[in-house]
Amino acid sequence: MAGTNRELADFLRRARAQVDPARAGLPPDGRVRRVPGLRREEVARLAGVSTDYYARLEQGRRIVPSSAVVEAIARALELDAAGRAHLDDLIGLTSTPTRPRTRDAQRVRPGLHQLLDSLDGEPALVLGRRTDILAANRMAKALFADFDRIPAPRRNYARWMFLDQDARSLFVDWQDQARAAVESLRFEVGRDPDDRATAELVAELREHSREFTRWWEQHRVHQRTHGSKRLRHPLVGELTVEYETLSPPGDPDTTLFVYTTEDGSPSRRAMNLLASWTASSAPTPSTQST
Repeated sequence: MAGTNRELADFLRRARAQVDPARAGLPPDGRVRRVPGLRREEVARLAGVSTDYYARLEQGRRIVPSSAVVEAIARALELDAAGRAHLDDLIGLTSTPTRPRTRDAQRVRPGLHQLLDSLDGEPALVLGRRTDILAANRMAKALFADFDRIPAPRRNYARWMFLDQDARSLFVDWQDQARAAVESLRFEVGRDPDDRATAELVAELREHSREFTRWWEQHRVHQRTHGSKRLRHPLVGELTVEYETLSPPGDPDTTLFVYTTEDGSPSRRAMNLLASWTASSAPTPSTQST
């Protein structure tokens, strides 16, 4: 099977295993369930398709179901919005043009750099394909890490999260954040399954991190739009930051992350303290990948 079909087969099998038959409204039939989740015929029945048709789809056969059938399968598998979008990508229903096999290095346009630097009181960074860190302002470097110290070809959020001990110490909720990074990378693979650099990154992380391998094999997906992170910063102690994401128009492979804290909260005071302690440092432009 081609890579995309393998990904589709794996995703459907693992999504099926995560559905509780009772929650799906299926009455007990007296048969012993040897594996967790739904059987193939149960997914087919819930989706209104034949068992043979669904089985061929789960085997990665070269069939392209209609959007109505995909929607029915997504409902049967109880997929969230990210899971549904991932399923569309794997099946080939998305309207996003196929990326060329030769991909230019991503660049952050000057206006976006200026925006990052204007957000000097709030941490902000830009991630690109496969969670590469393309740019970060002064406060992001103070809050998370001095990404300038990482060679540009290795400046990647998922790699930093799993292979840098400081990242493990920084996040109070490291497991939640690391798992979200895995699931976001899985989502990225569905959008661009032939990207060699992504495949090499995944192979590296699987080799060096048992946690990454375990979560990767679960084939769950996550699309980061907003959320929170709990940190234990070595200078200002514990704080919680909220983040929102924005995709610049015309550049769907680039995402701007802006981190904020609640007014009047201990986290805001900690952020203000961090800003004052780092303000005396010589100003540095936002990190640029090369």
